[in-house]
Amino acid sequence: MSAETAGSSHVRERVHRRDGGRLRRLGRAAMFGPSRDGLPDAIEHLARAHRRHHPGAPLDALRRAYAVAERAHRGQMRKSGDPYITHPVAVTLILAQLGAETTTLVASLLHDTVEDTEVTLEQVRRDFGEEVGYLVDGVTKLEKVEYGAAAESETFRKMLVAAGSDVRVLSIKLADRVHNMRTLGVMRPEKQTRIALVTRDVLIMLAERLGVQAVKTELEDLAFAILHPEEHARTTQLVREHRRMPDPLQPIAAAVAETLREAGIEATVRVRPRHLLSVHRASVRRGSLGPCDFGRLLIVVDEDADCYAALGELHTCFTPIVAEFKDFVAAPKFNLYQSLHTAVADREGRVAEVLVRSRRMHQVAEAGVIALGDPHRPAEQSGAAADDAERADPTRPGWLSRLLEWQAQAPDPEIFWAELRDDLRRNREITVFAEQPGTGALQLPSGASCVDAAYARHGEAAHRCVGARVNGRLVTLGTTLRDGDTVRLLLAPEGSSEPSGDWLESAVTPAARIAIRRELTARSDRTRHAAAPGAPAGDSAAGRPPGPPAARRPQPEHAVAVGGGHRGAPRLARCCTPVPADDVTGFVVRGGAVAVHRTDCPVAAGMAGAGRPAVDVAWRSPSSGCRVTLRAEALGRPRLLADLTDALADEGAAVVHAEVEPPRQHRVRHTYTLDLPDATGLPRLMRVMRGVPGVYDVARALPVGVGRP
Repeated sequence: MSAETAGSSHVRERVHRRDGGRLRRLGRAAMFGPSRDGLPDAIEHLARAHRRHHPGAPLDALRRAYAVAERAHRGQMRKSGDPYITHPVAVTLILAQLGAETTTLVASLLHDTVEDTEVTLEQVRRDFGEEVGYLVDGVTKLEKVEYGAAAESETFRKMLVAAGSDVRVLSIKLADRVHNMRTLGVMRPEKQTRIALVTRDVLIMLAERLGVQAVKTELEDLAFAILHPEEHARTTQLVREHRRMPDPLQPIAAAVAETLREAGIEATVRVRPRHLLSVHRASVRRGSLGPCDFGRLLIVVDEDADCYAALGELHTCFTPIVAEFKDFVAAPKFNLYQSLHTAVADREGRVAEVLVRSRRMHQVAEAGVIALGDPHRPAEQSGAAADDAERADPTRPGWLSRLLEWQAQAPDPEIFWAELRDDLRRNREITVFAEQPGTGALQLPSGASCVDAAYARHGEAAHRCVGARVNGRLVTLGTTLRDGDTVRLLLAPEGSSEPSGDWLESAVTPAARIAIRRELTARSDRTRHAAAPGAPAGDSAAGRPPGPPAARRPQPEHAVAVGGGHRGAPRLARCCTPVPADDVTGFVVRGGAVAVHRTDCPVAAGMAGAGRPAVDVAWRSPSSGCRVTLRAEALGRPRLLADLTDALADEGAAVVHAEVEPPRQHRVRHTYTLDLPDATGLPRLMRVMRGVPGVYDVARALPVGVGRP
């Protein structure tokens, strides 16, 4: 037997032994009659845990739900040999200990009845109400017979969609996974590994996002034991060796408690040991662990304001490690977590990491959304603090809203499963603001780029995005955004631009990636169809390789008339970008087309000088749309770029491409390729640009971002 197999076997035995006795006691209790309170013995301890958080909670619904579940599961056994009813009771106990309200506990007791027994969803709704029915339906697995290999991913999709209306669906699923992981030792090793991988990649990430820290840490340690048994065994031995010696954090905790007591601050101070995976990560990160690295001090005070009072005493009476300070009270994490983080050294030079939080913060830090109760009732009815009555609805955090939007665009189960795991790994959020007033903020995952912001703001219209301005500076679409950035997204007119394959390298959100891939696939299909035998002769895509949007300038051929009997189609030259009202001339080029140049174009002058005959061309109308490139020469100053692009937007000019050269002797050069709805507005646009403070010249120029003829 290999060391890894032996380690895994040892872990499975230890976990099974730990839970076996308790589950057998629950199994025996499940067969007994009511206790003195009218509750079955099997759920008396559950009711006590529930009433610790909700003293006045009625218990009749729990009694009825247990009776239905026990009767429905009677005769069913788990692989461990325990009566099946021990599983829903254990899951419900986990939720009760975390402070879940009565409706969640009732649904938890019934959560497997519809899936595994003769009880129907209609019966659950009739006997326990629509809310309980909704929660039970949300966690009921889809039939493998019907969905095959996609059953697991489609079950998660169904559960997440249900959570969009009631996040308690996820609370029950997380507690269910905790108990299944605790009792995983009876499964075959390969099944243990499969379940542990899904737990690591999806369930732990969901627990993190929902702020259920108590569940997250336990799942991490249970998955760690199965997926990395050797590292788990080494870390366990490391912790055992540490516990044989006096903990140096205890005297620091005592000194901190005395300091706060003398300052008149009511507080509980205790040493909070790191869980196993946290110890392992710390040892990998630091190379070796000191005696103070196996835990942190946790200070719990009565009120939020006391957090800062306690912090002040800490930093006054001990030596603060400034680099370790983080304020998650004033700026909570996106998963509701609030605490002050700091580190201090005592007189002997021992450094302790410290967490400071109020009692309410501590409850939410441990239990996350479970501690917030029923999202459909005011806080005072669900047992939460009265001042939380106006709290934001936890069923619709930004990440969940985004997930619900993009999953609808990913019908393929494999794509959904892959994108879900990747999306959940990004467990930090940023907020970016629109430069235009009144358009609101965007919540994006950490690492998001301007491409992600474009699709989050505009949906599929973001296919036309040609640039962005971040904090007043023109940037590439691949630029990574930071928390608090101000963003302006520049869109080309409809039909004049489309996404580039390079965007996939910058996009991190599934919504952006799925939309880009779909459009690229559709474009490829259109190109293949146009190139196929029998395609219409006039198909504009035929024989033209796909390229970046800026390289394909629209050719309004209808705007130019060719004289002299020539039948060649007119083509606007890209070297000088003529627009209506310009004096133009034409020359026959390869293929018989007539290239239309401005008369002052150097290329046209070269052709005429070489003896090439000119062709008479004329504008059919001076008021058609056009594309033009302008160069602005200016003295460098703050907000110059912002003022110039504002001027362009105000005149209705769409920026197709832009280039800002580095300043030279306080002078800067901005070059813009623009689409104008009406060429007659060009002189006015150039006057407006010259009117921007600091700009001393605006002239026509060669286009940027396109090839030369």
